[in-house]
Amino acid sequence: MRRCLMLDLKDSPDLIAEYEAMHRKIWPEVANHLRSQGITCMEIFRLGTRLCMLMETDDTVFSAQRIADAEASDPVLTEWQRLMWNFQAPTPWTPPGEKWVEAALIFDLSRQQ
Repeated sequence: MRRCLMLDLKDSPDLIAEYEAMHRKIWPEVANHLRSQGITCMEIFRLGTRLCMLMETDDTVFSAQRIADAEASDPVLTEWQRLMWNFQAPTPWTPPGEKWVEAALIFDLSRQQ
């Protein structure tokens, strides 16, 4: 399944540059974790401070709750998430306590005649 999630970055050129640098080569444990959770493709795009993450998932494996549980119980994944939150900020539409929020699909060319 295709998924689109949104998140903001803190409005700091230095923090944004560091965030991008960290994503040019993420920690191997993080990459392995994402793949093991059924994420077959992930891309993050940025416009200003707004991030858009596109994911392809194998829904026989993927579970957002299982990912969250794994990230909370693994010290390396917990540290990565803590570190990332130094750069990230919730969007104005993000519920309290959440980070990435799934965007609603409003148009799909493949569904047009």
